[in-house]
Amino acid sequence: MFNKFKPTWMIESIYDLQPAELKARGIKVVLTDLDNTLIAWNNPLGTPQLREWLEVMKKAELPVVVVSNNNHQRVKKAVAPFGLPFISRALKPLGRGIKLAKKQFDVQDSELVLVGDQLLTDIAAANHTNIRSILVKPIVQTDAWNTRINRGIEKIVKKQLLKQGDLKESWGHTLND
Repeated sequence: MFNKFKPTWMIESIYDLQPAELKARGIKVVLTDLDNTLIAWNNPLGTPQLREWLEVMKKAELPVVVVSNNNHQRVKKAVAPFGLPFISRALKPLGRGIKLAKKQFDVQDSELVLVGDQLLTDIAAANHTNIRSILVKPIVQTDAWNTRINRGIEKIVKKQLLKQGDLKESWGHTLND
């Protein structure tokens, strides 16, 4: 039951991801959650570190696509300064957003990875659609009201995954950690 929440990898931040590591694993497109993964939910402007990371990914010709459960206007406004493609109303943990991205970029499951900060939505969606996943530490320790409920349930899931040995106790900085 808890295996559907097991991430492929765990790293501290999306900014730790390096193109060479991803390409070595056959990844051609990086799907990412928006709030508390790419940007802080309460700071839509992002950071200089985000802009640098996106530039590195762009130079490496690794598309970064936001796959968010937020509505179209919210996501469009948030990603506009970065010029990122996006899929809103992704319906994570269901696979709608991931399936749309897969079709849009004409890639196989093995060529996608989803990066997110939540086991119950992001990681479950990746597992539901048979793609690899990267769990990251939330950028900020606060959440929007609609995420707080998930965080409570997530604590129980994390405890069980740790007990099973399916989750690390510490965050890595590379996919090899």
